[in-house]
Amino acid sequence: MFPKLYLRKGAERRLRSGHLWVYSNEVDIRRSPLTEFEPGVQAQLVASNDKALGTVFVNPHALICGRLISRNPEHGMTPQRLSHRLELALSLRESLFDKPFYRWVFGDGDGLSGLVIDRYGDVVVIQISTAGMESLRESLVRAVQKLVHPRSIVFKNDGKMRSVEGLESYVDVPFGDAVDTLQVEENGVRFEAPLMDGQKTGWFYDHRLNRRRLQAYAPGKRVLDVFSYIGGWGIQAAAAGAESVTCVDSSRQALDGVLHNASLNGLANVDTLEGDAFAVLKDLCDQKEKYDIVVLDPPALIPRRRDQKTGEQAYARLNQLGLRLLDREGLLVSASCSMHLSGEKLVDIIRGSGRKIDRFVQLLEQGHQAPDHPVVPGIPETDYIKSCFVRSLTGFI
Repeated sequence: MFPKLYLRKGAERRLRSGHLWVYSNEVDIRRSPLTEFEPGVQAQLVASNDKALGTVFVNPHALICGRLISRNPEHGMTPQRLSHRLELALSLRESLFDKPFYRWVFGDGDGLSGLVIDRYGDVVVIQISTAGMESLRESLVRAVQKLVHPRSIVFKNDGKMRSVEGLESYVDVPFGDAVDTLQVEENGVRFEAPLMDGQKTGWFYDHRLNRRRLQAYAPGKRVLDVFSYIGGWGIQAAAAGAESVTCVDSSRQALDGVLHNASLNGLANVDTLEGDAFAVLKDLCDQKEKYDIVVLDPPALIPRRRDQKTGEQAYARLNQLGLRLLDREGLLVSASCSMHLSGEKLVDIIRGSGRKIDRFVQLLEQGHQAPDHPVVPGIPETDYIKSCFVRSLTGFI
C-alpha cells in the first residue's frame, strides 16, 4: 500500500551498514520524483535493483528526505508501533535512573527519528523536528498519557530544524496545565529551569555523567563555569564542596537562574559574571585571576560542516584562555556538543592549546553523553557529546 521511493545505484550501501537517513541526492528522481510525495508521508524504500529495503518517512523539501522507520518493507509507523518504541525507550531509562528526570526519547537512537522527549518528574516536554513525526502528534499524546500518566504534556516545537522541514514553530500544551518552570534533579542536586524562555526543552541531560565526575574534583576548589546557562556544572561543583564558584553567561536571565538554583540548594558560595564568554575570559586573564578548575561547555561552535575551520579556531582560542586562567596543577574541563567535532580532534585542539602557551597537559579522563542519549553506531551524528578532564602543569616538561 506504500508509495515507492527509489534509490540511485549504490546509494543503499550506507543504509545497509547501519545508517538510517536518505539524502535527496541519493534518490532516483526519474523513477520516483520527490515532488510527488507529500511531507510526512510513509513510503517503501527500494534499491536500484528493485529490492525493498524498508519503510521511510519522506519529506521532499528537506536534504534528509527519507528517515528509515523499519527495515521490514511492510511495517510502517502505526500508533501501536510508536507506543511500543516509546515503551522500550522508557524501560531503558527506568532501569538506569531511580527518579523520572531524563531524556526519554533520543530520536534515531530510539528508532524515533525527529522526536525528542524529556521527562521532568510529572511534566513531559516534547520536541518534534520532522514532518513524519508531526503527523503522529495525536497518537504520541495518547501514548505518553498511557505510559507515564503525566500532570502536563508540553510541545516545545520551536527548534531550528522545523523550518528545514517546512513546519511551523509553536509551543502548545495538549494535556494538563501550562508550565513555566521545570523541576529537575540531577546527581542529587535540585534545579529549577525555565521552559518557555529556556533553551531547548529547558535543561540539558546529556552531560549528566560528566557533571557527576566533576563533583569528585570539586571539594575545596575555586571553580569557573563558562557558558553556564542556569548552573548545571557550577551548582553541582558547589554542592560537592567547592570553595567558590563563578558562573559566566551572556544572559542575565540565565545568571538569575544560577543564583536562584544556588539558593534552592542552600549554597552561598556562588557568584556570576555577565558577558560574552571570550571577552570575559580575556578580561580575567588581564586581571591575572586564577582558578583551580575551569569548565568550558560552549554551544555548538561548528553548527554546520562548512563552519569547520572557523569553529575549530574558536575552540582553540577558548581552550587557550581557559588554560591561562588555571592555577598550577589546575583542571580544565573542556566540553563540546558539536557533532562535527570528533573526540580525537578536541583532544588535539587541547594539546595544541597547551603547547601554544607552554603548558604540559595530562588527559585524565574523557566523558561521553549519558546513556539516555543512546548512540546509533551507523550514524556518527548521534555521537555528539565530548568532554576532556585535563590537568595543566607549568614548567614541568
